[in-house]
Amino acid sequence: MAVTRLEIDLNALRHNYTYLKNKLKPDVKMMAVVKAFGYGSDACEVALELEKMGVFYFSVAYASEGAALREVGITSPILVLHPQPDNFPIILEKCLEPSLYSSRIFNEFNAFAKAHSQQNYPVHLKFNTGLNRLGFSENETGWILDQLQKTTAIKVASVFSHLAASDDLAEDNFTKSQIRAFNGIQDSLLSKLAYRPFLHQSNTSAIINYPEAQFDVVRTGIGLYGYGNTPEEDKMLRPVAALKTTISQIHTLQKGESVGYNRAHIASAFQRIATLPIGHADGISRAFGNGKGYVVIHGSKAPIVGNVCMDMLMVNITDIDCQEGDDVVIFDKEVSLVALASKIQSISYEILTAVSQRVKRVVVR
Repeated sequence: MAVTRLEIDLNALRHNYTYLKNKLKPDVKMMAVVKAFGYGSDACEVALELEKMGVFYFSVAYASEGAALREVGITSPILVLHPQPDNFPIILEKCLEPSLYSSRIFNEFNAFAKAHSQQNYPVHLKFNTGLNRLGFSENETGWILDQLQKTTAIKVASVFSHLAASDDLAEDNFTKSQIRAFNGIQDSLLSKLAYRPFLHQSNTSAIINYPEAQFDVVRTGIGLYGYGNTPEEDKMLRPVAALKTTISQIHTLQKGESVGYNRAHIASAFQRIATLPIGHADGISRAFGNGKGYVVIHGSKAPIVGNVCMDMLMVNITDIDCQEGDDVVIFDKEVSLVALASKIQSISYEILTAVSQRVKRVVVR
């Protein structure tokens, strides 16, 4: 077993997929979001498992992520959410499907597809309904329809948008305005197309909070990995990733002695300190230093002392019975990642995706 490792529980993944799928209307399908190395886990292992379960589509942020899935044998369709013109050759080579979110990207990909003798290459139209990040505006639907009538190189596989605050019920009016806007957009487009693309707007929080926004397909990312939008939903899901390490060395401090760089921690009395082989290069933010963060050893919290180093951190084990070589939990099913992230005003997404690729991934069932 690796000293520092991220354990990936595929049984938990299956549970989460089934739990979220059971919230959908009978004909609604699921698109699994596996960008950012599967939210910091292992996108290939996650996708292979989900493909066995019959997921409808995958989505990734960038073409290179989709190419990595193809290289391990994923055959399901893959939507690239943020394609760049430089990556169009990879998209075509690996049979990936780009999101077209602006007139520039539309024109460039259409020209690229024509130049490579494509017919009806699947693309996805992204509309901005309020997130104001990527997407066509509603008043561009006429232009899009005109362009589609002039080309046979591409064909619209789906029309979609993204909700900005579906996890926050205080923004209920805004979310419902986004859903209404998307309904207006799809009415304008579908009434003039000779075929019907599938529609999707919901993320994990919308699956939970806005069943009226399920349309044909929902996209789920963080929910697959075990995190909902409330403590109650978190209890129904199972964290897929568990970050663990071991104790490398134990040493003692007398009153007045210091720990780590810049002598950031000064012992106020006798203390036992454990050094762990994990640091900010592995994804443990320096913000967790000096008592903000903690690890769990034999069920007890050990606060981080001093500054988090690049490859190591130190914790106070004065009141914990432990030895060198003992296991240490950063987060897992029992040690809440949400609670840990809150210590530095962060969120589960950021902590998960920060776990360095040098940390060994270990698949467990």
